[in-house]
Amino acid sequence: MKNYLKSIKYIQIILLGISIITLMTLPISLVFYPDFFSASLIQKLFSVSHWFLFFVMLIRPAADIFTKTKLIRPLVILRKGAGVISASIIVSFILAKLIVDPNDYLGSLLTLEYWSLVDYAVLAHMADLTAIVLLITSNNLSKKLLGLWWKKIQKLSYVYFYASSLYVLFLYGNIDVLIAVILVTLFTFIAFLKNLKRLEVSNEETRISVTQTT
Repeated sequence: MKNYLKSIKYIQIILLGISIITLMTLPISLVFYPDFFSASLIQKLFSVSHWFLFFVMLIRPAADIFTKTKLIRPLVILRKGAGVISASIIVSFILAKLIVDPNDYLGSLLTLEYWSLVDYAVLAHMADLTAIVLLITSNNLSKKLLGLWWKKIQKLSYVYFYASSLYVLFLYGNIDVLIAVILVTLFTFIAFLKNLKRLEVSNEETRISVTQTT
């Protein structure tokens, strides 16, 4: 178990390192070498982003459900690294747009067309903006500065996941994404019920303990 925990720590460092490299190189590459990025390659990058996000959304409820499986809980640590990688890919495409024409991109945010239901654009852009917020706040400094608000902001990961997943599902009919949405929804619901039950048991034990001492 000790080596397992060390491995997770190293994987976390690697994931964060890859995220930094991605943010440093991908936006510039998209701007100056656009011919290199075929539609197929871009689709693969988005897929990598999505499946890292899928891991982020699934691992915590899985750990809450399978509490007796000791190998799962430590993996929750990797949610940060996986989430940052996912967001860094999406944000890199946004940064590329800002490099090319910042006024055009920022101006488009205020148009009805940007938030249009046509081709489910509103879902894609909701995912984009939440990815920015999550990436900016995924650090210890933000955690300290935001205090109790930090956890609330991190819950935007649900918006990020469902908006991006539904966009791909509705636009392309990807069955793998549908399965991912079902699994995350199911695991999250079951984990909620289990945690609620644990809280009720804990409160009851506390009540009994207080009653006995008095």
